[in-house]
Amino acid sequence: MEKTLKNDLLTIKIDSHGAELCSIRHGNTEYLWQADPAFWARHSPVLFPIVGRVWENVFRIGGKEYSLPQHGFARDMEFRMTRQSEDSIWFSLEDSPETMEKYPFRFILEIGYRLLGRKIEVRWKVTNTGSGTMYFQIGAHPAFYFPDFKPETSDRGWFHFGGKTGMEYIMVKEKGCADPDSRFMLAMDEKYLPLDTHTFDKDAIIIDNSQIRKVTLCRQDKTPWLSLDFDSPLVGLWSPPGKNAPFVCIEPWYGRCDRVGYTGEFSGKDWINSLEAGQVFNGIYTIEIHGND
Repeated sequence: MEKTLKNDLLTIKIDSHGAELCSIRHGNTEYLWQADPAFWARHSPVLFPIVGRVWENVFRIGGKEYSLPQHGFARDMEFRMTRQSEDSIWFSLEDSPETMEKYPFRFILEIGYRLLGRKIEVRWKVTNTGSGTMYFQIGAHPAFYFPDFKPETSDRGWFHFGGKTGMEYIMVKEKGCADPDSRFMLAMDEKYLPLDTHTFDKDAIIIDNSQIRKVTLCRQDKTPWLSLDFDSPLVGLWSPPGKNAPFVCIEPWYGRCDRVGYTGEFSGKDWINSLEAGQVFNGIYTIEIHGND
């Protein structure tokens, strides 16, 4: 089931399958990747209850082993629309016998979208409806068209990080898991990160430790195209390696894939979040469309 929100500037569409944002239009321009399976068959999946992969797709709670695929199960489940107004809409997913087999916690996951002029506010609300401590991660994975994409050229534009420089990043090393002990410096050109067909040859760039709170995708002349503002401690930057894809992902994360070889308890994962019984987690990020202005 697809729902639409619009104002004088933007029209967005959200699919109840995964509560996934699937279109952002400003005038005649589509900003959100349209899920061509030749490159990547998703638009903007919500990652829950894990971000990335657990080592060997297995994690442990109280010594018992469970299995989850990359990015968890929420993106592949049907959500229930709970409320809609002229400028906002909310969806909800609750635990079920199906989820309990994969992830033994009781929860309600609510995802909301709100239009504010040129901005799209995305909110996540996680409630622990069980009796014990709940552990989880949550993240975003929106994909945006490069504004000046020409497949025959190599340059793709720029990232700007709110004027910040000197950021470190880590990378995925093996079986979708990271090596957080190996750190690299972003190769900035003054206050911009150049994007080209080789930027993501080694997969995602992961910027952790709350080093940045804003990412702007810029045209080749460095004018802003769109921005994401977020409070999350991590952000992933990614485009499919070796595919000359027409899009790039900007991914605010409250969590991260396992470190290579991790076989400890789920509660001991890097960047894990916890909720006591009845507690609520709130997360937010905002997409702002600049376009040709």
